Amino acid sequence: MSTPLSENSTGPLRAAVVAVQLPDADDDAFAASIAELKRLGHTLGVEIVATVTQRRQSLHAGTVIGTGKLAQLVALAGGGGGDGDEEGAGDGDGDESAGDGDDSGDAVGAAAAIEAVLVDHDITPSQARNLEKATGVEVLDRTAVILEIFRRHARSRAAKAQVEIVRLQYLVPRLREQGRAKGQDRQRGGIGGKGAGESSLELDRRKIRDRIAELTRDLAVLENEQRTQRARRRDTSRVALVGYTNAGKSTLMRALTGSEVYVADKLFATLDTTVRPLMPEARPRVLVSDTVGFIDKLPHGLVTSFKSTLDEALEAGLLAQVVDASAPTFERQLAVTTEVLAEIGAGDVPRLLVFNKIDACGDAEAQARTTEALLARWPGAVVMSARRPADVAALRERLLAFFNRDLVEGDVRVPYDRQQMRGEIFAACEVLEERYDEGGVIFRVRAHPAMLERLQAA
Repeated sequence: MSTPLSENSTGPLRAAVVAVQLPDADDDAFAASIAELKRLGHTLGVEIVATVTQRRQSLHAGTVIGTGKLAQLVALAGGGGGDGDEEGAGDGDGDESAGDGDDSGDAVGAAAAIEAVLVDHDITPSQARNLEKATGVEVLDRTAVILEIFRRHARSRAAKAQVEIVRLQYLVPRLREQGRAKGQDRQRGGIGGKGAGESSLELDRRKIRDRIAELTRDLAVLENEQRTQRARRRDTSRVALVGYTNAGKSTLMRALTGSEVYVADKLFATLDTTVRPLMPEARPRVLVSDTVGFIDKLPHGLVTSFKSTLDEALEAGLLAQVVDASAPTFERQLAVTTEVLAEIGAGDVPRLLVFNKIDACGDAEAQARTTEALLARWPGAVVMSARRPADVAALRERLLAFFNRDLVEGDVRVPYDRQQMRGEIFAACEVLEERYDEGGVIFRVRAHPAMLERLQAA
């Protein structure tokens, strides 16, 4: 497997998408998966100029696609780099016939030869190497594309460390194929060049293991710091925005909190959790967290790696599950988000469905029909646009109503020599009354039971 796609300063890389429709994939799901891979490529700045698809019982053991489709792909690459390996040369399902139902994708001329191949599957190192050898261009499977997007978009130290760990784990089983391609699997001599020593492959593997161990230690320190920060917020009302990537979570975060979080029409624009207070600020204060988006076929290692980031969802009092109402595949996106939340242990956290981007569903009449249909199927959901202030205000009221239902009234006595507590009380509680006696100030407040108990014990 070659290195990740280079960030080309002379213009976007031209690439072809390769996908095999297996028997368990219907036409709509297959088309949606290809469209999503193209969007992933667009996020990397790659121009998709061709699509090569094929129906098969299974992926070709050697080259993912059969020999006929491989020849088309080689032609798109301007002749390719060779004939590929003989490993797994047989099709295994009778090669492709004229009636196999495959589609060749867009045609490109020799002047627009592709420079990369994006495969809409997780493929083996040998399959990647065979495709690279046959076409002479870089080959990335779906996991490699997602990893490269994560690498480019990670900004915090924690996110960068998490992505690097998963990338290195992904690289380890591919070292052997890289070594075979470059002739680097020979044994190196020991000190002075004599005697037995480590092969280049063994040396590279050891370096990667050492680097993963170093990053894991660094990440443990950062996670401790994050846990300490979350512990300070444990008695605060918290809502976490979760959902499919590019569902509009960051735009909604900016609208709800007035924060300048990064917003872009790209997949995985947000990798780092951002926490901001709901604005106009409520009493008690409500914190809003923007989390990393989910995607179909998200590599399991990334789900595990970003567990600490997704702990915001685990510890939130409410999950606002944001769904792009304008997406043709929004039901699948909703299902993927539900699956990932269950996988990280957040399946039982209270949830509010928020169908966003209703303004992208057509004219006013079409929007009304879509809203009616969504609410008929998901009663209690919110249908809105994060770009409409009235819709954002209505959502804010729904969030406040959820958290306010658990508030209780009580008195908090603050001695005159501890007036520094006033700031915390006014931030964490709704102050109903303020009285004075010889011992201090008595605040009559509405607050969450845990917060009230803590303030009374302070």
